Amino acid sequence: MRTVFSLIFLLFSFFVLTSCATTVRARPTNVMVIKKIPRAHKIVYINGHQYYKWNGKHYRKTTKGYVYVRF
Repeated sequence: MRTVFSLIFLLFSFFVLTSCATTVRARPTNVMVIKKIPRAHKIVYINGHQYYKWNGKHYRKTTKGYVYVRF
């Protein structure tokens, strides 16, 4: 009986410790959020999406503010 429990324990340990699941961690991005839009902005539509343009750069609106978009 002891060997049966030992065998079950070893099998259980083998499957738990040799899991093929991996942990994926996202790296933080360096995104600068602009809270208030400048007065000199222009609204442009590109491929049906609304963007805000000022200083030659395009921004999109998010819940936290405006984020720079690269094309």
